[in-house]
Amino acid sequence: MRTTGLLIVVLVLAGCTAPPEQSSLTSAPPPPPSPTTTSQMDFPQRPRAVPLDTVEPCGILSPDQLTSLSLDNPPSAYVEPSFGGARACTIRSTTSGNVARLALVTVSGADVWLSENAQVDYTVGVIEGFAAITVRTPDVHDVCNVEIDVADGQFLDVMFRDGGNSSAVQQDHLCLGAQRVAEAAMASLLQTR
Repeated sequence: MRTTGLLIVVLVLAGCTAPPEQSSLTSAPPPPPSPTTTSQMDFPQRPRAVPLDTVEPCGILSPDQLTSLSLDNPPSAYVEPSFGGARACTIRSTTSGNVARLALVTVSGADVWLSENAQVDYTVGVIEGFAAITVRTPDVHDVCNVEIDVADGQFLDVMFRDGGNSSAVQQDHLCLGAQRVAEAAMASLLQTR
């Protein structure tokens, strides 16, 4: 009888204890996170990398290209601080009064323009097989940029702006100018790189 009583006490106590907690090794994994959407679009894959580290910005466009683009003043090299000290070249047209600038950005990829922090309007296209982002800054109508994804962490910035003409140049015209300069610059880079 004593053994039976002891057995009943053990069973009662066993029923009052909580079951052991499962460890993270024996529990089922949490469900996978639901897919999220991002505001950044995937660039088309580059046909190849065209690093800009050793490129001379004022040597990208040939004399024939400069003539066909009506960029007739001598190119002027400088350093562009807004792009992390990028080597740059500016060229003015006395014919149209517009100015083109090429900047060799080696501190950031072109995808920086797709970020909400950039606060720009953009469209993504392709030049010579490379992603090309046409950038318009809201409330700035006298300039247009084309940013070309040339290598990991590097892009070619092509700016085309109104150089102070007596009547303002439409931004659509400036974007066409930036596109033409970008096309010529990429054709030249691909021939020499």
